Amino acid sequence: MIGYFKKKTKNKMTLDDLLKQADSLKLAGRHDEAINLANKMILMDMEYVEAYEEIGDNYLSLREYDRAMKALKHAIKIRPSSPNALYLLGFLYSSLGDFDKSVETLETANRVQPHHPEILRCLGWSIFHSGDRRRGLVILERARAMAPQDTLIMCDLAVCYLNDRQFELTIRLLEDALTLEPDNEKAKDCLETAKFFQREFKKLREEK
Repeated sequence: MIGYFKKKTKNKMTLDDLLKQADSLKLAGRHDEAINLANKMILMDMEYVEAYEEIGDNYLSLREYDRAMKALKHAIKIRPSSPNALYLLGFLYSSLGDFDKSVETLETANRVQPHHPEILRCLGWSIFHSGDRRRGLVILERARAMAPQDTLIMCDLAVCYLNDRQFELTIRLLEDALTLEPDNEKAKDCLETAKFFQREFKKLREEK
């Protein structure tokens, strides 16, 4: 998640402590507890943007997209320039397959907080899947250059190269990802798929 932008309130220390607890619960997969804690923050401060972002992020993990969207749009209503809320909403649109809205939202997030590899990862993915494959790959490569050991970026870039039938690049990226994270199941599955399609396309070329 993008770094938080703290809100100065009379409850600042208490809210910050609760936010840290909620984030820890989220990372542990205890999403319902994290959401309940975020709701307590809202009772303390109805305009505490970070609480709505936390709720949206947890509902995203639970794939409860309607609830996630409601929370994130409320966060943006309070603070239109929140890069975290914009990023999460852009990610949500991407998850729903609405890549045009995803690109629009993520480009706004990128203007607010430029050069953030996670924003660029999602932006590149959405641009690629909206039809501008070349630009999407360029942006994903930028994200990778900024965070060369980020396996999420490497896997997303590999999937896009696979869709573009650039098998050698795909395989190299996934092998690098597995060097960093040998138990990464997504990378293993994608690597197996990439090698399969590489063999099949090689057979087709040889038959012509």
